Amino acid sequence: MGLGCEVMQVPDLVGQGRLRPDGNFRYMTIQGEGGTRATIDRALTVLREMAEVAGRLERQPAPVSKLVVGLQCGGSDGYSGITANPALGHASDLLVQMGGTTILSETPEIYGAEHLLTRRAVSAAVGETLLERIRWWEDYTARNEGEMDNNPSPGNKRGGLTTILEKSLGAVAKGGTAPLAGVYKFAEPITTPGFVYMDSPGYDPCSVTGQIASGATLIVFTTGRGSVSGYKPSPCIKLATNSEMYARMKEDMDINCGDILDGVSIKAKGEEILDKIIATASGTQTLSEELGFGGADSCLGRSGR
Repeated sequence: MGLGCEVMQVPDLVGQGRLRPDGNFRYMTIQGEGGTRATIDRALTVLREMAEVAGRLERQPAPVSKLVVGLQCGGSDGYSGITANPALGHASDLLVQMGGTTILSETPEIYGAEHLLTRRAVSAAVGETLLERIRWWEDYTARNEGEMDNNPSPGNKRGGLTTILEKSLGAVAKGGTAPLAGVYKFAEPITTPGFVYMDSPGYDPCSVTGQIASGATLIVFTTGRGSVSGYKPSPCIKLATNSEMYARMKEDMDINCGDILDGVSIKAKGEEILDKIIATASGTQTLSEELGFGGADSCLGRSGR
């Protein structure tokens, strides 16, 4: 929905190629509909029509291989790279072995560690595509008088990280060890199963938006500072990197990975995360959903995707 005379025109954004044969992708402008009240009335009519169509759909069981999981980290600390991130990486490997798909993103936050991904690329073309995205960001930051290797955010600094390279090494650990099967642009539909990369900014809500648009049915988010994110329409599982923060924010953190420092293995924690992913996909609410944030009905067994 747009105004009608702005520079970024809604019809141009939509384009003929995105219109659906079933008519369930609609758009309008306030000026074209005849003003605010007329637009609201028209929008409510359209939503009722689309709700009627959606109401005819039935939920069906689906295999684990249909799961597409977005891998995220935010508000890191000095433990992120040795607890929650590698544990999530192991869970990612397990899901990929089952035929599922995992998406790593946040290009500025893998900077300096991209070689750990390109050496796992299934082909030279896939590796070069990732490097092309890195070069795009280098050019973008240079044109805007920024730096790709600048210090991380204030939250990351308070968590104990001193350089973006430390952040990058920990961030890449979320991707496990599986081959890099594909590289996609922001919000580009994921068509290749396995472990893939989607280019995005390092800002978590923006990056998650792209992952969900690309097809992520669920988000797993590691945090050392205590991010309380919940996302629609995909549920978000939050992993605490340290036990102190987990105890302080138990109402928001789904899994404590801090016990890895007490002797729990990365393998065991990865299996626990995978179990939580499958349970969430099958209908168990995440803590953010229980608090009213984040959405469901888009995962395995919930919508038949």
